[in-house]
Amino acid sequence: MSDTSRTGDDRPLLSIVIPAYNEEQRLPGTMDRVVKFVEKQSYAVEVLVVDNASTDGTRKIVDEFVSRYPFVHYLYEGRRGKGAAVRRGMLDGRGEYLLICDADLAVPIEDADKLIAVLRDGCDIAIGSREVKGAQRYGEPAYRHMMGRIFNLIVQLFLLPGVRDSQCGFKCFSRLAAFDLFRAGVIEGWAFDAEILYISRLRGYRVVEVPVNWYYGEKSKVNPLLDPYNMFREVLKVRDNGRRGTYDRNPDLP
Repeated sequence: MSDTSRTGDDRPLLSIVIPAYNEEQRLPGTMDRVVKFVEKQSYAVEVLVVDNASTDGTRKIVDEFVSRYPFVHYLYEGRRGKGAAVRRGMLDGRGEYLLICDADLAVPIEDADKLIAVLRDGCDIAIGSREVKGAQRYGEPAYRHMMGRIFNLIVQLFLLPGVRDSQCGFKCFSRLAAFDLFRAGVIEGWAFDAEILYISRLRGYRVVEVPVNWYYGEKSKVNPLLDPYNMFREVLKVRDNGRRGTYDRNPDLP
């Protein structure tokens, strides 16, 4: 089944963007839960699964949900990294609010209500945080927690002082902020979150960290040896881009 076209003026309130790379094991359960969440809402929701050039049965699984639920859509993005997949979904999404949600549902999709409530109060960007008061972590190994804290300290030092958790894969944007920031971003790997939040600070968007529940997944796609190194390189690239004025340009908004 080809990418699903979405036309018309019936703009949904919420777009849920799920980047996926070789997720045939986790997607069935994830999509079942997301569908149940969508069907309970009083407002319109669309779900965009962005396939990051998977080599397993990811597309077949998504196509099955596309055939059953008109609000589920499949998008294909070449194997250029998670940041590229998320950007594709955020720029294709039609919602007034656009939510990034990891395929493992490390943060339950039901926590989306917390982020939407913050946006409705006038915030531009609501980011799920595992570090602010009220957040809970479940089942996380000590080494993974240490990795995350070290990387966040690096992000705070070089890019985002005061942001306690830039890397939680659960973030919601107003439509204006999403289109402005993701059209300006260039990072295609894991550190795209830090870049988007860095640009948002340069452009004066209001960002709020929202406490969420976070569950560690045994089949995490993070390589504990290679990915931290690549993420650090990307953080330095973002800082250098900022110094060169790469993010000073303000692309026209749709």
